[in-house]
Amino acid sequence: MTSPSGNRGNGLDTMIHEAARLAIVSVLSECETADFNVVLSTTGLTRGNLSAHMKRLVDAGYVEERKQFDDRKPHTEYRLTRTGRRAFRAYKKAWRQLTGGPA
Repeated sequence: MTSPSGNRGNGLDTMIHEAARLAIVSVLSECETADFNVVLSTTGLTRGNLSAHMKRLVDAGYVEERKQFDDRKPHTEYRLTRTGRRAFRAYKKAWRQLTGGPA
């Protein structure tokens, strides 16, 4: 059962725990910013899946999105927010506790 905070009682944040969003957050946690194509190629998601999952992360306040045009071409950059980084750290800690890994 999911609690109002987005945890299932085991400490795993359901917003991050979904496989595609876990991949996205993992990529973004390793860099300051990443553009759409970098996240796309790194995660192996389709454009539609990436867009849909990114929207959920943006709406949750975990990711910040910046859109601009470079030579009339759209360019979108993403970065984890402070809330997103905090949530990912908590997720990793809960995962280690759940699996018996080092805390």
